[in-house]
Amino acid sequence: MSTPRLKLKLQLDDNDSLIGPGKIALLKAIQKEHSLSRAAKSINMSYRKAWLLIQELNESLSGPVLVTQTGGQSGGGSELTKIATDIIDVYEQLTQEAEEATEATRKTIASLLK
Repeated sequence: MSTPRLKLKLQLDDNDSLIGPGKIALLKAIQKEHSLSRAAKSINMSYRKAWLLIQELNESLSGPVLVTQTGGQSGGGSELTKIATDIIDVYEQLTQEAEEATEATRKTIASLLK
């Protein structure tokens, strides 16, 4: 029997999601693919949804999360900014801390499951 995991989502207000697993997955995919469109495709997300998530991040954070280059001979691409890599690191640290702090409770929940 496996222990349930946490999915953390940080919210600014009642409905405003600052950061969660979807945005982190998108940022990590961009980091790997160096392209917003390829990153979105790699995590089965539409380009439009990915673009909207990037816009939400840009509006919420102190600076942009992507540096983009338009196509040309060498093709376009997207690179994460320091803010983006920092938000990934902080989110992963928070997730690890929350997992460690709730391990006993999650094991109790697991014992109640089929």
